[in-house]
This record gives sequence, C-alpha cells and structure tokens, in this order.
Amino acid sequence: MISPSVWGHPSENVNVEEALAIVDSLLQPERLNTVQELVFCQCWLGQTYQDLAENFGYDPDYIRVTGSRLWQMLSAAFGEKVTKNNIHSVVRRYIRRQQGINENSAEMPNLAEPEPGEPESEKPESEEPEPIPGKPIVLELPEGQVPLNSKFYIERPPIESLCYETMQQPGSLIRIKASKRMGKTSLMIRILQKAREQGFRTIPLSLRLAEISIFKDLNRFLQWFCATISRSLETPNRLAGYWDEIFGASYNTTDYFENYLLPLVKTPIVLALDDVDVVFRHPEIASDFFSLLRAWHEKARYGDASSNIWQNLRLVVIHSTEVYIPLNINQSPFNVGLSIELPEFTLEQVRELASRYPLDVTTQLGEQGIVSLMALVRGNPYLVRLALYHISRGDVSLNQLLRTATSEDSIFSDYLRQQLLYLEQHPQLESVYSLIVNSPLSTVELEPTRVYELQSLGMVRVENNQALPSCELYRQYFKNRLGVW
Repeated sequence: MISPSVWGHPSENVNVEEALAIVDSLLQPERLNTVQELVFCQCWLGQTYQDLAENFGYDPDYIRVTGSRLWQMLSAAFGEKVTKNNIHSVVRRYIRRQQGINENSAEMPNLAEPEPGEPESEKPESEEPEPIPGKPIVLELPEGQVPLNSKFYIERPPIESLCYETMQQPGSLIRIKASKRMGKTSLMIRILQKAREQGFRTIPLSLRLAEISIFKDLNRFLQWFCATISRSLETPNRLAGYWDEIFGASYNTTDYFENYLLPLVKTPIVLALDDVDVVFRHPEIASDFFSLLRAWHEKARYGDASSNIWQNLRLVVIHSTEVYIPLNINQSPFNVGLSIELPEFTLEQVRELASRYPLDVTTQLGEQGIVSLMALVRGNPYLVRLALYHISRGDVSLNQLLRTATSEDSIFSDYLRQQLLYLEQHPQLESVYSLIVNSPLSTVELEPTRVYELQSLGMVRVENNQALPSCELYRQYFKNRLGVW
C-alpha cells in the first residue's frame, strides 16, 4: 500500500517522478525503455506527440507507435484502459485504491473534469491506433538458436519441408551449410523435433564439445565419439568389448554402432552433427572421420543383412564453410545426400518477420524502410532480427539506426567488435579482409582457405568466384578500422 505521507491526499496533483515510480513498480521486473519513459513523462506534462518529436528529434510516426504500445502495456498493468489523455485520472484512481479510499466518497473530485495543472484532452489523433489491453508481446533477444516455440522463426521454403521429408527416408543424409548466425542450428532443432514427433530417437552433438587434444589422434577421437553417443542414448559404455587395436579405429567404431548401439534402439535414430568445421582443422583425423560417415550412409543401401540396421541411422551434418581439406570424391560425405545451403532472407521474408514484432510496419518502417535496412545488412537473419528487436523496444528508430550503424554506440557495435578482435588475433586473416573491404572488386589473388574462414564467420560472400564484404555494414565498419595492407 502506498503511504499517504509519501503521496499526499489523492485529490492533490501527483508529479511526474511519482507517477513514473508507480509505473515502474507495476511493471516489475520489466521496465520502460528510454523512449517509452520519455513519451510517458512528456505526455504527463501535457506535450503532444508532435511537440515531443520536434523537441527531441524523433520521427512523429515513431513516437505515435511507441506511445500506442506504451498505453497498451500500462492498460494491462493498471487493469483499465490507459491513454495519454486519461493517465492522470488512472494514476489517481490507483492511489486511492492503494490507500483504501472509497471511490464513491463525496470527497472525491469529479474525474470527468481536469484538475488544476492537468492538460485538457486533445482531439483524437487518427494516426494512433487504439490500444487493446492485454499482455504485451514478449520479445526475444537475438542470440543463439531461435526457440522451437518462437514466433520469430522464419521458414525459407522449400528448405524445411525438404529436410523433414528426407529425414524420414531410411539411411538418409542431410548436409546444411551456412555462415555464422544464419540459422543452421535453428533449422537443426526443428528437424529433430519433427523426428521426435515421428517417434524417432534424436541425438544433437556439437563437435565443439570435444577438447582440442582429442582431435590429435583418430583412435581417441572416435572413442570419445562412441562414448558420447552411448551417453546420449543412455546406454552403458561397452567400448572395451568392441575395441580391438588390430582392426583400427574406423572399423571398431563401425562395429560398435552396428552390433551394439543401433540394435539397442528399435526406432530410427537421427544423429545431428553440428560444427563439423572444427574437424577441417585437423587433417590427421578429418579424412578418416568423414570417410566413415560416407561409409555408414552407403551401408544402408548395400542390401545385405546389416542394411536394415544402418537404415535406422539418419545423419544431419552441419558446417559453416566450404570443405577445404582434400577428400577422395568416392569417400566424401559432402557430395551425397540432400545438400542445403541456407540463403539470406528475401525482402518478403524480412517483411514477414517485421510484421511479427509489436510495431506497426506500415507506419514505422514501411516498404522503403525495409528496403533501407536490407541495403545495410542484406538479408542476414541475425542482423535483421537485432535491428527489429531494438526498434521494437524503442531503443532506436530506423533513421537513427541507419545514421549510427558503424558508430561505437550502435546496436551492432558489440557484434562487430567481436569480429574485429578475431581479425586482430589472426593477422593473416586481417590482411586478407583489409584487401577485400578496401576494394569494390578485389583483383588480388586470395588464398581460398582464408576466404573460406572469412565466409564461415559471415564476413564475406562469394559471387562469381569473387570475395566481397557480406554486406554494406561490414564494408563501412571495417574499412574505417582496418589499415590498407
């Protein structure tokens, strides 16, 4: 209960700081963002949206949309409809309820009339949609995979349906390639969810979980691989009974799967191997490991006694870059199965994603706004989601975002600094990228391995065998921070 000693008699005016404190207490643990707080305070003091926009340098439509969402949030918090014209009355009623004062008391002032100091109601602004009381849409900070129940996952047809169909085929192999933060893992978890709906067992395994030392020896790596799969299937580790040094690590691993792990599970198993790029850096094991995956895929098609067992194993292999290690064409898993290369979002897909955020796309972004955003970040899913997230929160307007995209206080700055730090720690990579961003069409002969690594980081795209900055944001940011080599 709010103390009268703090707030005074309810018939007295409440100042803006006190009103804001009440709002903060009702919204906990959430808080108003900077722009929402500004809109609240200025409307409390009698400013119109147009006044606010002119005085603080915001787009009027942006302020109207922010205000509409603000009143919707406060309607849910106070339990009654809130607008910029009745916020004083709503707060006074809330204080009375907290102090236990009878709303029907003769001492209550007439709430239909504005009290001294309260701004008179403005004429309704047709541009402002009426807020509908209800629970505000929960935004998701764009980091990591997009959750299965997220409304912000955008399908890229026909990729999802192709993966779901292929996963159901005996002995299938799906290869998913895309650069960093393009949605590979988000697609993977949806494939696994569809598999579980079919009654399949699923095993997601990121090869980044293995310690660096494990990659130095094929025997140790494959034992780690088998033991990890055993634990995922909740079966005892029986490696000792299946590991005979005379046969070699690849044969022992195959024997372990064929005669122990796979027969234990009566339903198909979908094994999703994420981050297989880490194996590319260890040629001492890479060729044998990838040859093993190819052999397992082919065993399902032999038509012999063991084929039925291997048909129950479906593989999903995920990597960020081109395969730059030498592999025998007949032993590589990277030229069989279903190949999926995740593309950037199209204009229509960005438009669809924007419509799922709690903002009015037609007034705040509009078609030209979406085009301008894509001109900066292309269809990079992470960068697009990051922009829409902060715009929806009211942290920044689209015009501000475009003006400050490469500044140190930009919404992109943390991510870009991470990339810059990585380049600084890898001077050879830094020199290559400097050549790329400082030339619109680089004619310099570039080492393919370096280009592939930059591509895996999402920093370049390759068109017609030409390495280019992945988007205008990267070109501008790194051109200003990397010297010309």
